[in-house]
Amino acid sequence: MSDLISDGNTKVSWVASVANLNAPTATELNGGSDWTLRITPDGLKTDPATADVDTSSLGSTFTTNQPGRRSYTVELTFKRGSTTIEDQPYTTLTYGASGYLVVRRGSAFTTAYASGDKVEVYPVTAGEAQNIAPAANEVNKFMSPMKVTSDPATRAVVA
Repeated sequence: MSDLISDGNTKVSWVASVANLNAPTATELNGGSDWTLRITPDGLKTDPATADVDTSSLGSTFTTNQPGRRSYTVELTFKRGSTTIEDQPYTTLTYGASGYLVVRRGSAFTTAYASGDKVEVYPVTAGEAQNIAPAANEVNKFMSPMKVTSDPATRAVVA
């Protein structure tokens, strides 16, 4: 058995429109902006949370629960760039900018999206960008908090 390595095998793109979240097309995804090289090694956060629904009763002696509403905390930390292309995430992700964050894991990031790829598609709106305090021996960075605006497709397959 071998382990799946994440280094170089995660692709993150910003896409303006997706017709079907569960089956985005390769054309839609490859037409987006590949921001993989602008994201810091620890800068991709797509953390799910599930609320508890208390199903116990007055007669219960043990608290029982069922899964409730889901939510996601989505944040991206980017390196700032000295050229227009390199700084595209900063200029694109202004407060209120909407689009689709697409994540593919387990394949070389340099490989174009293709039919059959498993991807995560998050419909998002950007919050206020946060400039990260400068530090010695680090690049200039900013973090973009993203609000998930409807159910994401976290197990989508490229059509």
